[in-house]
Amino acid sequence: MTPNDLVLTPNGVLFRGQLFPCSIGRGGLSNSKREGDGATPTGVHRVTGMLYRADRIAAPTYWARAIGPRDLWSDDVSDKDYNHLVSAPYAYSHEKLRRADPLYDLVFTTDWNWPNAVAGRGSAIFVHQWRRPGYPTEGCVAFRREHLHWIARHIAPGTRLIIPAV
Repeated sequence: MTPNDLVLTPNGVLFRGQLFPCSIGRGGLSNSKREGDGATPTGVHRVTGMLYRADRIAAPTYWARAIGPRDLWSDDVSDKDYNHLVSAPYAYSHEKLRRADPLYDLVFTTDWNWPNAVAGRGSAIFVHQWRRPGYPTEGCVAFRREHLHWIARHIAPGTRLIIPAV
């Protein structure tokens, strides 16, 4: 581990010598993540991208990509594009990236079950803003808005998100 890794601890995520409170999945941590279990998968995951709502916030870094109104993320295990960014209109089950609430105003994508997704191993494992302290996610790691934005300014593509095995 290095100071540039995002490391989940029992008290939050350690990054660059600072401890940030966070929320994890309603299903806790899992060594065997499955679609819909609400668990945060353990392991070493890499940040593969950063998405943001350009109509709400400024680009946090040069490598961030604006979320478009047609951007979706496939969560349908029968879809050939399962666990990938897709565009509307889309016939398969999916998650809208351009949400009415602020949870996805800034999102880091990870390489959990990506790019060669195995159907049923889980999709859309992101880092994003939390609803409120202690409120669980569907399997993502979530932070307070100000903390997420600070982290965004200090990470790079490939930054490791380390979730210790249970």
